[in-house]
Amino acid sequence: MKPSKQHVLLLWILLSSTVINAVEPFSSFKIPNFTETWNSFWGESCNSYWISFNQTGLKADLENKLFGQHIASDIIFKSVSGFMNDDNPKKPLVLSLHGPTGTGKNFVSQLIADNIYKKGYHSKFVHVFSATLHFPHRSEIVTYKSQLQEWIKNGVTNCERSVFIFDEMNQIPPGVIDSIKPYLDYGKVEGVFFQKSIIIFLSNTGADQITKTAVDFWKNGKDREEMMLKDFESFISPIVFNSDQSSFSKSTLIDSCLLDVFIPFLPLEYKHVVQCAMAAMRDKGRQPDENVADRAARSLVYYPKLEKVFAVSGCKTVANRVHLYR
Repeated sequence: MKPSKQHVLLLWILLSSTVINAVEPFSSFKIPNFTETWNSFWGESCNSYWISFNQTGLKADLENKLFGQHIASDIIFKSVSGFMNDDNPKKPLVLSLHGPTGTGKNFVSQLIADNIYKKGYHSKFVHVFSATLHFPHRSEIVTYKSQLQEWIKNGVTNCERSVFIFDEMNQIPPGVIDSIKPYLDYGKVEGVFFQKSIIIFLSNTGADQITKTAVDFWKNGKDREEMMLKDFESFISPIVFNSDQSSFSKSTLIDSCLLDVFIPFLPLEYKHVVQCAMAAMRDKGRQPDENVADRAARSLVYYPKLEKVFAVSGCKTVANRVHLYR
């Protein structure tokens, strides 16, 4: 007869007890953690062992790993912390991240997940949707709407503390994302509670205007840290709503004020790219080398053409470029 999981676990407990008794004289022996073993044995579940918000960890990660984004860092920390510490939120937390490529939008989504789930970004409760993978054809909008509703509903049914990340929002066919409006607007739909989930939209829409604002600040001799959310709020939402190329074009989600905040990601300067290069070396287990980081950062293209202040591709390629200058 094939042993069941219960039989295997019981055998493990008995053997562990025997081993513990046998080696009791040796104070260095570490007693197995029963709770950890039990949860690991059954796999990832929607419980406090696998899902536990690390507020201190998120703050540290945003301060030490996300470079050049003082506005985004502050808003994301406050929004996520307030939401996760609320045992009974009225609606899901919906964040819309906007800015040029390589400025940290995908990265910050990973940081959020890493500080909520024990398995981090790789948790089965983190659902990532890519425009080119999940919604490639504009002729299939009706099908996509139905599929997306089912995906969201199934995800939250499995775990109310789910995170849904929509990458390349500017490429998702307009109208598709409106299909999830009932889940953001009402606390309960068809017996499923959606209030404790987090929705994160990542988009390049509005990047040109965000970049122009940053360049204007620099040209006027103002410090980067002087830029505030209010300098961007007035134009990001209208651009996203009115652009024919936006997935939020004439969206009922915006009309109904269901997106909690539009967060600008600023273009990165040379010093931020150097920080990214140093972090990339640490992540790869290498001793950070300022000379290598400098050479990798200087190899990128910057704008405006003469002054060369902001990196065209941000930190997107710098992790691989450090290999060229070892």
